[in-house]
Amino acid sequence: MSPQPRRYQGRTAIERTAERRERLFEAALALFGRPGGEGTTMTAICAEAQLTERYFYESFSSRDDLLTQLVQRIADEIRRAVLAALEAPAGTPNDRARAAIAAFVQVLTSDPRKGRATIIESAGAEPLRTHRRTLLREFAQLTVEGSHELYGDRALPSPHDQLTALMFVGGLAELITAWLGGEIDATPEHIVDAATAQFTSTAHR
Repeated sequence: MSPQPRRYQGRTAIERTAERRERLFEAALALFGRPGGEGTTMTAICAEAQLTERYFYESFSSRDDLLTQLVQRIADEIRRAVLAALEAPAGTPNDRARAAIAAFVQVLTSDPRKGRATIIESAGAEPLRTHRRTLLREFAQLTVEGSHELYGDRALPSPHDQLTALMFVGGLAELITAWLGGEIDATPEHIVDAATAQFTSTAHR
């Protein structure tokens, strides 16, 4: 029989490490996802998580490593939500497009910290700025694939589909940025309406 993992307070070492990692992610989101979050330090994150630097380095190599992984986690959450909406069989292509756009907007506005971290604060400095640009292009490619899935032969051909998708994703990011900053008198639903009208009128011939 293989030895059972040792437990402390009912949890294994692996479980305790995972819990500390999640506490650091949550602390990073709380600090990085607020105005001025780009200046968040490793020390501040550790204090927020009530953990020592020893436990920080247990999971991350640096502050930028943690913040990059945090932004990637949020991007992965968005991608899963968008793909689930696109893959729903019911509804017209425009209905499915709206559902996918709503899924994108919902992740970034239902918890505004996620929107700020992913779109605003990540633009502040390297290497997060480069990672943000990479993610925008990945979502533009997802938009291209979605437009071809939704509209088939009616979808724009290359390179027009790629150019239009990049403008669409960039414009949607700017709308959400303005909403997060209180610069526009609009609701997330208004953003979804505007983005859906833009996408459905430009993503196909």
